[in-house]
Amino acid sequence: MDLKRLHGSSRRRHPYPDDTETLLVQASAASAKTLLRATLRDSRKALAVQAPDAAERAAALFPVGRLAAFPIVAGYRPRGGEISPWPLMQRLAASGARLALPAAIDRDSALRFRAFAEGDPLAPDACGIASPLAAAPEVTPDLIIAPLLAFDRSGGRIGQGGGHYDRTLAAIRARRPVFVLGLAYAGQEVARLPLEPHDQRLDAILTEMAYIEAEQDL
Repeated sequence: MDLKRLHGSSRRRHPYPDDTETLLVQASAASAKTLLRATLRDSRKALAVQAPDAAERAAALFPVGRLAAFPIVAGYRPRGGEISPWPLMQRLAASGARLALPAAIDRDSALRFRAFAEGDPLAPDACGIASPLAAAPEVTPDLIIAPLLAFDRSGGRIGQGGGHYDRTLAAIRARRPVFVLGLAYAGQEVARLPLEPHDQRLDAILTEMAYIEAEQDL
């Protein structure tokens, strides 16, 4: 693994402790991601405190008029310092989009997306996250707003480690196009993430500082 590419210096990126860098040199992609996650979770919580208005600022930067319309938009219920997608979801709903939230049926399957409107009842899913009830209509989103622990400009994403989004995106992309937007704090960017073949890339990233189209040729 090229640590110069992982850490970089030209843009604001996540600082890793020296001992983590040493371990990353010898780690496989899977091991490297595991090593990174604890540090990234702590960093994300700190960023949430430093930028309490990040969700609103990010939503204002999304280029609604420049992109094709997304009839169905899926967000998520934030936890662990994740930036909230709700301001962006509200903005897209005001433009005519239907909203949805994911539900985990078990810990090994792809997520299912269920229609959601503000005020609808929610209940914990298989991962303990509040999700629309099973009676809510299942939908296939045109835009999926994905949470993350870190991202790079090639569209690389590290999530919590359960693999739900990778399985879900792979299944949807095998059937039809879907636009995947990583929602993050600017401080969650790294130069290059250690990715595996099954890792699904983002089409774009939205932070409180910028809208970033993924540079797929990196």
